Amino acid sequence: METAGRQARLAVTMPRLSRYGGAESFAWRLSEALAARGHKVDFICARCETDPPDGVEPVVLGRFGAFRLVKVLWFAYAADKACRKGGYDLVFGMGKTLNQDILRIGGGPISKFWELSQRAWPKGVARSFKMLRRRLSPGNWAIHLIDRIRMKRTPRIVCVSHLVRDWLVEAHPSLNKDAIDVVYNRPDLERFSPIGGQERLRLRAAYLIGEDQVVVATAATNFALKGIRHLVGMMALLPENFVLHVAGGRNPARYERMARELDVAERVRFLGRVDDMPAFYRAADVFILATFYDACSNAVLEALACGCRSVSSALNGSARFLPPRWVFQDPADEKAMAALVRRVADEPRPGPFQWPEDVRSGLDPYIEMVERALAEK
Repeated sequence: METAGRQARLAVTMPRLSRYGGAESFAWRLSEALAARGHKVDFICARCETDPPDGVEPVVLGRFGAFRLVKVLWFAYAADKACRKGGYDLVFGMGKTLNQDILRIGGGPISKFWELSQRAWPKGVARSFKMLRRRLSPGNWAIHLIDRIRMKRTPRIVCVSHLVRDWLVEAHPSLNKDAIDVVYNRPDLERFSPIGGQERLRLRAAYLIGEDQVVVATAATNFALKGIRHLVGMMALLPENFVLHVAGGRNPARYERMARELDVAERVRFLGRVDDMPAFYRAADVFILATFYDACSNAVLEALACGCRSVSSALNGSARFLPPRWVFQDPADEKAMAALVRRVADEPRPGPFQWPEDVRSGLDPYIEMVERALAEK
């Protein structure tokens, strides 16, 4: 890509300047790339948790208020005020802000999240209480309001998957679906790549995986949303040589108790934080994401890139890259998932993953978008 034609004053808005978290990491890298192009970049945030990239100046607004409602409204107000004061040539929004030239949507609208994710909790008191808390939260209604305003005001909207775009248009029918850009996150295909058969055998031996064991793997931070209870239930329907490895998350006690009640405790391992995710994927036979809501799971693509058979619920934006036979409709249907896992485990392992040339991904489309918008001003 050629260097920018002129230096511009740009703002990137995001509540946290950090390298931890998918959206935060992307915002950090985007501001770095824009500064490297010769632009003057301010990073407007509520708090700064890491050093900024070279050439990027943090504008720290601070945090105000003890409640979520106040924090959401404060950042929207303070960021808008800072953008007006800064007189920027272009503002790139990534938080819950009212005005920007380009807005990146990393997840679906809150109304769609409520609709789909409620099934992640068991029917009865647990689900009803969770939904009641959400609907009574003033902070959530503030997000609703901000979403309605910014969808009307923002000239250019970018979604991280076609599924998020569909959800967005469903929640905001006034939007023109064809005018919304889609740019995917792209896994690091050098870091996440297949290994040879002998190397994989050594890796499985290091993980104490038996020769006849079939490892079904998943990764989750939010155990409820990613359907871990249904995966534990699925294990009771699979042969005894099938084992489940769960990376990530906190406090798996209720799921361990469930595994004991189903007599599959010896076949379910909660690994906690896993630092070497490529090795985790390479050692597995099948990766499964039984999510009730996922904008675009990186884990599914990373596992696929590592040569692991990957299956996902249809409620995940990155399921678009899987063969249709590896996508299931209902993450609560334990019987159907068990049948799919057994069938897929017998299929050949996939070869190196090739990113489709007609699917935009990574940072370059955003840089082109920014500089085209600047040229048109």
